[in-house]
Amino acid sequence: MLKKLLLTLLVSTVVSTNGHALPSNKQLTIGITQEFENLNPIIFSMSASSYIYFMASHPLVAIDPDWKWQCWLCTTLPTIENGLAKIIDEKGVKKLHVSWELKPTAVWGDGQPVTAEDVKLSWEIGLNANVSTPSKDIYERIESIAVDPKDPKKFTMVFKEVRYDYYQLGSLYIVPAHIEGPVFAKTKTQQGAYEKQTTFNINPTNPALYNGPYIVKEIKLGSHVILDRNPKYYGKKPAIDRIIMKLIPNTQTLESNLMAGSIDMISELGMSFDQALAFEKRVGKDKTLQSKYAVQYIDGMIYEHIDFNLRNPILADAKVRKALLHAVDRDKLCEALFENRQKKALTMIHPRDIYYAENVTKYEYSQEIALKLLEEAGWKKASSGFLEKDGQKFTLNIMTTSQNKTRELVEVFLQDQWKKIGIELTINNEPARVFFGETVKKAAYPGMAMYAWVSSPDNPPRSTLHSKEIPTLENSWNGQNSGGWSNKRIDDLLVNIFKEFDAQKRKVMMEEVQKIYTDEVPVMPLYMRADVAVIPANLKGFKMPGHQFHSTLNIDTWSLDGSGQGH
Repeated sequence: MLKKLLLTLLVSTVVSTNGHALPSNKQLTIGITQEFENLNPIIFSMSASSYIYFMASHPLVAIDPDWKWQCWLCTTLPTIENGLAKIIDEKGVKKLHVSWELKPTAVWGDGQPVTAEDVKLSWEIGLNANVSTPSKDIYERIESIAVDPKDPKKFTMVFKEVRYDYYQLGSLYIVPAHIEGPVFAKTKTQQGAYEKQTTFNINPTNPALYNGPYIVKEIKLGSHVILDRNPKYYGKKPAIDRIIMKLIPNTQTLESNLMAGSIDMISELGMSFDQALAFEKRVGKDKTLQSKYAVQYIDGMIYEHIDFNLRNPILADAKVRKALLHAVDRDKLCEALFENRQKKALTMIHPRDIYYAENVTKYEYSQEIALKLLEEAGWKKASSGFLEKDGQKFTLNIMTTSQNKTRELVEVFLQDQWKKIGIELTINNEPARVFFGETVKKAAYPGMAMYAWVSSPDNPPRSTLHSKEIPTLENSWNGQNSGGWSNKRIDDLLVNIFKEFDAQKRKVMMEEVQKIYTDEVPVMPLYMRADVAVIPANLKGFKMPGHQFHSTLNIDTWSLDGSGQGH
């Protein structure tokens, strides 16, 4: 059944290229399948939003394509070795004082300098209990931010605890205080008010919101974003005049648009992996296509998985969760869909990461083991062929992003596999903006939610596993532990690991995290995704990093005539 559906969906519509020329530095049109919610970096949670945002603004620090932390808005990365980070004893309590300096020439799109006051306000907004953010951890661990009275570009952060990752502030984004300050002052006492009234929603084309190579010229949710060169950009002038982001949710329609010339490129958040494999083979057989396109892959830190909603009484039973995993042949899944170029995941940690552990609980494909566990959990086969317990039929619901062909194929595969042991799976997918912005964010899925986490190297998963990261109405839906897993030992490990400066000792602690994670199975690991993009053959300077800081963070190196400039 899977192969038949796969073959049907892989048949590409033959569309004439109409002889369209390669794009020039005048304009580049990029296709994307994932919806974007807004461009306020403090509150957005979708990868598509950050993909667009990085064209228009720089974070304080980020990881480069070589997987190393670098300054983007700062001048020097603080370390204990260079003296910009110091452990201070304050009345018997050790704290970290970290000194920063922003680039002297960095300005917002209206010419106003990027200052320490912008950093301080962004921290205050993120810390506010009435503002919903993907995670509060980055804000809560900072005790204070003091602006240098003699230099508005300098500031000192005081951290409540001494942690090894004091400079790894990749999710501490910066918004302009002279624009967002008045909005926050009016809304900070009302839950959800800032999110609705932020200038990023009310007037997203205000150039003062952006400090990067491009400014947002036009934005239409559910359709497109147009970005033009930022005339106030402090860095090297980007080569491409205009970038157009077009949302095309259906992956087959996306490919058809590429072939027709209405888009020039498919982003790493566009074509599904199996579709990219088919397209790559097609390009390899056609010299005309080879002159127009290049298909690029990178093994990425993208963890495709299924969150179990542990509030569901069926899924609250660990034996049931283990049985569900045993009943799925994930090796067959990866072979059928990805020709084994994307591999089965054992845990949330990528094999390239320093914390990757082999000594974890592994779940071989076995219907016999699955049925034995389900019987122990009280589920027995009824005359209907489905499992029942106390007169209740074993039925689960799964949700994911609609019109994502790969995920839809995985759902069909799971449906078929689980039906073999007597489990009914119903499917209820939603547009990405609704699925991530409401359903996952508020843990509103009744059974299971399938999606991916995109992480970075050396990044212990506190925001997705710690019990304080469970989103609730009371905490304004902050946190990314939407499944609701709570384990005291995991909580302790995810607190203590950040206090350990010895990388080898952190590795041992992370190995224990992964062992407990695979023992209790709060999440069903599926596979590690690769990033894939289809780019114009003449695009230079493009490089996918394979982590949460998208290729667009380096968009000022891109060029369509070979004259790309360095960051």
